[in-house]
Amino acid sequence: MAQRYSDSVNSMRPALWIWLLLLVLTCSVQPLWAQLPFYTDNPQVTDKGAFHFEFFNEFDGLQLSLYPDLHQNWANFKFNYGLPHQLELDVDYPYLSIYRGQGNQGSSGGGDLDMGIKWNFRTAPPDSRRVLLAASLYIEAPTGNVHKQLGSGLTDVALNFIAEKPFSPATRLNLNLGFLFAGNTSTGIIGIETTRGHVITGGASLLHDFTPRLTLGVEVYGGIADNDQLDRRQLQGLIGADYTIRNGFGLAIAFLGGKYEASPRIGGQVGFQVDIPAVLRSTRSEKSLTGYSVSTH
Repeated sequence: MAQRYSDSVNSMRPALWIWLLLLVLTCSVQPLWAQLPFYTDNPQVTDKGAFHFEFFNEFDGLQLSLYPDLHQNWANFKFNYGLPHQLELDVDYPYLSIYRGQGNQGSSGGGDLDMGIKWNFRTAPPDSRRVLLAASLYIEAPTGNVHKQLGSGLTDVALNFIAEKPFSPATRLNLNLGFLFAGNTSTGIIGIETTRGHVITGGASLLHDFTPRLTLGVEVYGGIADNDQLDRRQLQGLIGADYTIRNGFGLAIAFLGGKYEASPRIGGQVGFQVDIPAVLRSTRSEKSLTGYSVSTH
């Protein structure tokens, strides 16, 4: 048990250094559209010419039927870049650690690299109750080690449709409907594993801003394969919160659980998000103010 804890801490050290670095940099940044810690995507995209970074770490207890696989730690790094015409480029890269029962060696390493493009083709003013619509196309490259169960060994191609219905300035419902054309939805042990066939995914999250800084939400997310040979299904629920430390820098936390082999039995997630260009603008602004102060003496 002590060795397992030590391995987990060691695998988290690079992520902790990034956390501390970004925490030091974030002094005064612009507001962000909060999506962490939910699996269900929202229609908003990163502003044109801007960068957005998200990190989360999720530790899951796996379904008992997956023994000797017991636990999975999933550290995910996500980069977004805003393009013209309400488009956004996404890159996701996971670092996985899988813990197994006594006598079975665990594994850790990089997973499958995920790349995508998202288009918010129906927007609305901030206080409007108009439905927002978007779509995203993702391609996942088989960069993870298949023998260690860190990657699927398949190239995944998936299309996702996204809608958001505001009920008030503080309450909104996000809906996703996805279709996997090829590959599978697995990230390490979690997700629907297929070799041939299609997978339909869906999710719904209800979010409410209790204060300008605090957002709480609940979510249901799942998926099912379209033929009998692909018998793995996914169904899970999540309760999560996003808290803005400063404008544009937020922390997220969630608790989740599910049934069927493709879902974690129980798990927890912590993460953060930051608008990187706003940090640089803040730094330049502080330098400018310092220079002005010196010149007046």
